[in-house]
Amino acid sequence: MDIEVIKEGNNPLLNRREITFLVNHPEGATPSRKSVVERLAATMNSKVGLVIVSEMKTDFGKRVTHGYAKIYESEERAKQVENEHIIARNTFAEKKLEA
Repeated sequence: MDIEVIKEGNNPLLNRREITFLVNHPEGATPSRKSVVERLAATMNSKVGLVIVSEMKTDFGKRVTHGYAKIYESEERAKQVENEHIIARNTFAEKKLEA
């Protein structure tokens, strides 16, 4: 999986960077949101908890996914700006199995 940043902008009012990206995934299925967040965090020198992927769309019949992500400067600011369901979608805590 290769990620290419197409457009990057800075939003000082919301203390975040806004990124439009392209994911090439020749190995098969559309990559998971978790793998995209981890790769974006590594590529953009950030932490996983600060990257929020808002949108990922794969063109029919192609192995290319277009996406939009926001990288916040702090977790507190992300919680102030983003909706709860978006934060939950981008939080990857491991589920506990009950015995």
